[in-house]
Amino acid sequence: MPIAVNDVRSNPNEQIHHAVNVLKRSPRLRRVFNAICAGGKRPKTATQLMKATKFGHVVVLQLGGKLADEQLVHKTKVNGETAYEKDRYLAAKRAKIISLAENPAKLKKLPTKYSPKPSSSAAPIQVSIKGARIQISRVTCDDFDQFVRVKKVRNAPSRTISEKAFKDGIRKLIGESGEFRDWGGERNDLYTSKLRHKGKRRAIAFAFKGPGTKGILTPKKLGKNGDQIQRLFLSPADIFVVQYHDQIDQSVIEQMQAFATLTSVSQNKRIWYGIIDGDDTDRLIAAYPKRFSAR
Repeated sequence: MPIAVNDVRSNPNEQIHHAVNVLKRSPRLRRVFNAICAGGKRPKTATQLMKATKFGHVVVLQLGGKLADEQLVHKTKVNGETAYEKDRYLAAKRAKIISLAENPAKLKKLPTKYSPKPSSSAAPIQVSIKGARIQISRVTCDDFDQFVRVKKVRNAPSRTISEKAFKDGIRKLIGESGEFRDWGGERNDLYTSKLRHKGKRRAIAFAFKGPGTKGILTPKKLGKNGDQIQRLFLSPADIFVVQYHDQIDQSVIEQMQAFATLTSVSQNKRIWYGIIDGDDTDRLIAAYPKRFSAR
């Protein structure tokens, strides 16, 4: 049985922020969430939720499944019937979550680990963490052991392949056999601990942006809310990489550097970060055409 590894007590406002972002666009989703969280500890069956929400069976399963996928509730079985169990922390914050979801403008005032909101009347506060030091390094695709052949390719003709085809090619090069399906609340597009970096095996998290995105890649094009880099750095990785088939703006690098710094200090370890832009994408495809189905 899959076990969620989120420690909601270590980042409570991030959990609330995520829940609000999921619920704010759908009154029906809020109604099902509210029904699951109401009452005692026992899971609510689909039949019970149908009575509570006045929704049909299929709609309840669709909305309940969405909430479970986003980790706002837990999907289970009761006497063979699909049921949903509330998350104790989010259920305790239900009133606040629903209020913010119905008035998203208030969400901007909610402080989080990545967007603290200082008092407007307060003087700037400097925080010193004893013993903490910044340990960050930039990487390129040339630094990864499984991509060694790319070093021989200086320039390559431009190739356009789908995001899925490129992700599958990277997965094959690394030797990762798992399946990685895209969904709205994902932290990354590909996560694996099988990458070798200068002879050592390390965990890496990728964010891929396919040809559906046009022009120079900026942070606002990364995710519906421009928060894909932030979510990427929530992955339990050592290396973080953003890939795009065209030019990547330096603001993406600057944002990655900021999150790498924060992650390094908070976890007291070295963090690597980097990009694979259009030129390096073409070099990888040219170096390993069979892996990327480019012939």
